Amino acid sequence: MDLNQWMVLLMFITFIFMLFRGIPVVYALVGVSLLFVLIGELVLDPNRKLITAFIEFQRTGITYTKLSASGGRFFGGIIKNPVLVALPMFIFMGLMLDQSGVAQRMMRSMQVLFGALRGGLALTVMLIGIILAASTGVIGASVVLLGVMGIPAMMKQNYAKPIATGTIAASGTLGILIPPSIMLVIMSDQLAISLGDLFMGALFPGLLLGALYIVFIVAHGLISPKSMPVPADHEPITLKILGAVILSVVPPIGLILLVLGSIFFGLATPTEASGIGAMGATLLALFSRNLNMKVFKDVMRQTLNTSGYIVGIFMAATFFAFVLRRFGGDEIIENLVLGSFDNPYMVIGFILLIIFLLGFLLDWIEITLIIMPLMLPVVLGLNIPVESYGVVDNPSVVWFAILVAVTLQTSFLTPPVGFALFYLKGVCPPQISLSHIYKGVVPFVLLQITGLLIVFFYPKLTTWLPAVAYGN
Repeated sequence: MDLNQWMVLLMFITFIFMLFRGIPVVYALVGVSLLFVLIGELVLDPNRKLITAFIEFQRTGITYTKLSASGGRFFGGIIKNPVLVALPMFIFMGLMLDQSGVAQRMMRSMQVLFGALRGGLALTVMLIGIILAASTGVIGASVVLLGVMGIPAMMKQNYAKPIATGTIAASGTLGILIPPSIMLVIMSDQLAISLGDLFMGALFPGLLLGALYIVFIVAHGLISPKSMPVPADHEPITLKILGAVILSVVPPIGLILLVLGSIFFGLATPTEASGIGAMGATLLALFSRNLNMKVFKDVMRQTLNTSGYIVGIFMAATFFAFVLRRFGGDEIIENLVLGSFDNPYMVIGFILLIIFLLGFLLDWIEITLIIMPLMLPVVLGLNIPVESYGVVDNPSVVWFAILVAVTLQTSFLTPPVGFALFYLKGVCPPQISLSHIYKGVVPFVLLQITGLLIVFFYPKLTTWLPAVAYGN
């Protein structure tokens, strides 16, 4: 390994070490970047004095004057990007729906509807998770909401702790894949591909994962009936119950159709559709009589906090990647990946394996912002023949992005950084331990890998719907 390769490797190791020390990810990214700019310059030319090294970096073409101006350039590029305008809008939409009581009403009515089925409560949670995923896209809110509503009911019905916690954690994470998804918004920016293509391309894989989860729950109930008992006092299904289910499900489904339908039929861009979604969620909260000034302020505050957090990581990760490229990190990683296998599909599989392993250590935001741009030249150079139907731009990149999105589903459920696990633990009663949660998510991680393999071998799942939407 030459000096630049060692510097790239040490940058990643130092960054991960700082994360394990509990340093916030933004500070870790910026701190490592500044540290290695200095170290790299001194190592590359050790005869230069420290003061000179602080003032001017001639070897890399970086000066501290240019470096100080880079922050403004990074920030300006973010806030002027029309695609990223959708980010706070979709976050606002999800948080407003969380406050509107939509999920609570669905939980009450659907629990009665599926009460007579074995595993009916788990099916209720999963179906609500799928609906919330397509209407919110905010993982923390979905997992906490489903945990608060589902855990007490499941414990009262004597569900086994692993299947109860695994169902809630897995269903809550679907929002990062099923559109509108904030992860897809960021991927669209980083890979310079159409957000509409990503939204349409992710719909079938997201629903596929949801279907796999449902099949598993039904099969688990048949194989292990004691872990998912049927309540003895379930109510019979009546027209009143069916009406309550319809009234509770129609509003969020209508909002989903409004947002995705406006994109699908070409009536609005994804950015414009995010505004429609934010307004629609506000109207739903208003009509449900749950919207007041306190709720509105809370939603605005949480939206600003979440958006600010993402933008902060955006800037820090851009700076990190900027320094990494100065050491030739993109070329080093490209040569490493391409030199490992001759078969292009093996190369894609190797990249997905790396991302899967990184998901144990890093959050999806860091992986998306740092790793994805580095892998883009590799994917473009493979020339994988993915059918585009003549209307999808860069179909292989769309396919690759959806593969990564499905892979990153696992990062929410794998320790030690699986955020869904800790969101759920925070709302669980004391008798449910982390070990119960870990055991519960194992089969769902295996199902996610199964879904990943299906999308890998059938790329049409990601390109057919965009082609239909934009071909017409």
